[in-house]
Amino acid sequence: MGRPSLGVVFDADLGNTIDDALALAMLFGLQGKGEARVLSVSTTRSSLKSAIFADILVRFYTGEPNTFAGPIPIGLSLSAAGAADTPMVDAVTAKPYPHAIAKMNDTADPVALIRNALSAQFDQNAVVVLAGPATNLAGLLSLPGARDLIAQKVKFLAMASDAQSAADPGALQRLTTEWPTEIVTVPAAVGDAVPFPGASIDKDFAWSTAHPLVDAYRANRSMPYDAPALAMAVALYAVRPQESYWKLSAPAARQRTLAFDAAQKDRIQQAYTELASTKPVGRVQRFRPPAKKD
Repeated sequence: MGRPSLGVVFDADLGNTIDDALALAMLFGLQGKGEARVLSVSTTRSSLKSAIFADILVRFYTGEPNTFAGPIPIGLSLSAAGAADTPMVDAVTAKPYPHAIAKMNDTADPVALIRNALSAQFDQNAVVVLAGPATNLAGLLSLPGARDLIAQKVKFLAMASDAQSAADPGALQRLTTEWPTEIVTVPAAVGDAVPFPGASIDKDFAWSTAHPLVDAYRANRSMPYDAPALAMAVALYAVRPQESYWKLSAPAARQRTLAFDAAQKDRIQQAYTELASTKPVGRVQRFRPPAKKD
């Protein structure tokens, strides 16, 4: 058996901004092309509806549950006070999309979820995408042996840098000082410079008459609008760093920063729309590294 495609841990403040949902859709588009595998999905938004929203999106894109695969668990952080639900979350969860989460016990501990997902990967064959507060990843660093596990399994961490990512300053400080791999930071200006084109919603997603991402996009703001795409930039760089979509700073203390490259704007937007609007192809097989022989 050959080496599997890149594994992606996706941790975001799902339901806060539309670009988190767009980024997750894009990752499943990359999964359909065999470029990546979504290993885990967790939310730092302490709301049951946020987890249901995530569950709906995951099931829509993977076709779960089915005869051959159980549902992907959704990690839900309970470290903060309950967050108010947003119009996009309310709009999607009010519709009869398949989901299995009805109460808190139906969700997973995000820290354990991420640790277990990384444990099952080949060495240096995973990336972590952070599009929200660092709460869950800071919790991961608190586990015994976690830093060694991360260093062994993860190529790099790609993270958004905006007001939302700074919502848990203690966790962010711990992450930037203790995370053992390279960290690539994506400033909010990068997401603003290349927004997701709202015209794509009617044009590229028309293959489905009931689409949770379309419902979320329309409920988020009055149409038409182009959405800042910070989380999409983070996720696209994480899977395709070799494509030179952005300028990359020189490394400093294992940290680098992305910067907008005007010459690449059309290429980036094309990737956003093509990947996020890809039809679901189901779930790819999970891989576990072969056991080492004594």
